[in-house]
Amino acid sequence: MSKPSAYPFFEMDVSKMMSEFKLPGVDVDAIMASQRKNIEAVTAANQLAIEGMQAVVRRQAEILRQTMEEAGSMMTEMMTAGTPEDKVARQAELVKTAFEKALANMRELAEMVAKSNTEAANVISKRVSESLEELKSTMAKAAADKR
Repeated sequence: MSKPSAYPFFEMDVSKMMSEFKLPGVDVDAIMASQRKNIEAVTAANQLAIEGMQAVVRRQAEILRQTMEEAGSMMTEMMTAGTPEDKVARQAELVKTAFEKALANMRELAEMVAKSNTEAANVISKRVSESLEELKSTMAKAAADKR
């Protein structure tokens, strides 16, 4: 004897259950196909979002690695011989360069996130448009069948 599932809903065959309700003018197969496409679109959008975030994390790690290498080089450069005035001027130059690079990196990461979000949103937007067209077509077919 098998143990009853904690979530019996997951064991139900929704398409079979829906087909048992013979509603006039309702194409259950079309509804199920449409819902399957909706789930596929959400899955694809989620996958794009995950891949985008993974790319951002990889880029952040690369930026951190580069920053640490550059910081070591800067420290070595700061310790070189020279007049105090030369050291202050060089320090100011290095700080300016580091700041500009940090801004460029932030901009790059923000663009990566925006691109990922746009790609995911486009998948959903396309599916919503397709779904509305499917609904319009189904309604037109139902109206034609009534005549």
